[in-house]
Amino acid sequence: MSLHTLRPPVDGQPPLLLLHAFPLDHRMWAAAAAAVPSPRGVLAADLPDRSGPLPSVSSLDAAADALADELAQAGVARVVVAGISMGGYLALALVERHPEVVAGLGLVDTRAAADSHEAAQRRRDMAHELLAAGAVAAVRPMASTLLGETTRVARPALVAEVAGWIGEQSPEVVAWCQRAMAARPDRTEVLAGFGGPVAILVGDEDTLTGVEAARTMAQVAGDAQLVVIPGAGHLSAVEDPAAVGLALAELAIRAD
Repeated sequence: MSLHTLRPPVDGQPPLLLLHAFPLDHRMWAAAAAAVPSPRGVLAADLPDRSGPLPSVSSLDAAADALADELAQAGVARVVVAGISMGGYLALALVERHPEVVAGLGLVDTRAAADSHEAAQRRRDMAHELLAAGAVAAVRPMASTLLGETTRVARPALVAEVAGWIGEQSPEVVAWCQRAMAARPDRTEVLAGFGGPVAILVGDEDTLTGVEAARTMAQVAGDAQLVVIPGAGHLSAVEDPAAVGLALAELAIRAD
């Protein structure tokens, strides 16, 4: 893992830790992080670390352990972790494996359930295709799938920006993430057992995880607030960063 400081942590406040969606990196959080009112500290992580060799095993559990180590090395004892899509899967893995680190949990356009057998196999097949091709062309069209219809119609520049971010990823990293997601377990019980505050955010045009999955998670979690973001798809943090940033700031206040 690589940890980025978007705003330095403040003594006495757990910073927000933002975990990105697939197949992107921490840059997708820039606008939402800027919308979080000061002085709340904001960190972001890349899964996996783009600057070094990839871990030999594709595992979100191992990624959660590495993330906890990075936080400890940075002197950060507690965080309010928020993950979007794949980042949500990693956030739940962190809750399960290192609950002492997590003061609050934000789940954005994601789900607690595991992939079906068929969906997991599609991920593994895609990973094989990416590595065989040595390029990420196969996932570049996801820019349209990830964004809501309102965004696709009204904001073509944002669609192009997301496509550019995808195009800058390495096939090795994207394949690693696909395999790690395919192997993840169902963490519904982890969510149910989490004792801190939870925020469930979802774009009302999200066709990948969707509002019903968000409602289900909100019902499962003990202390949850559900926020449905109008006119946003699966990348609500990119499509409406102000709404997401403020919702996560409110979560952080509940966790203080």
